[in-house]
Amino acid sequence: QVQLVESGGGLVQAGGSLRLSCASSGSIFGINVMGWYRQAPGKQRELVARITTTGNTNYADSVKGRFAISRDSAKNTVYLQMNSLKPEDTAVYYCNINGVLTYWGQGTQVTVSS
Repeated sequence: QVQLVESGGGLVQAGGSLRLSCASSGSIFGINVMGWYRQAPGKQRELVARITTTGNTNYADSVKGRFAISRDSAKNTVYLQMNSLKPEDTAVYYCNINGVLTYWGQGTQVTVSS
């Protein structure tokens, strides 16, 4: 069974940067969108950024200009470069890949201290 493995989370001071990675353990067929979501304590999971196979990107308004999503389609890997981090970015970040099936990562904690 295909699994998504995330890495790159951690603790960082406000204004700092982190780069999240999400790699698939196997082949995923029919990929159309790859993305990152996050869920803060007591809040619903929300879309952070997504990228299509044609390279079109969408970002949550709260991260525009600070975060950048990219992908390596050959490796079924998606990245999230997070700059100018704020305490309100603190959350568990989840990778998502939509193909014939939908896959979620296990989540990686990002904590931004003020």
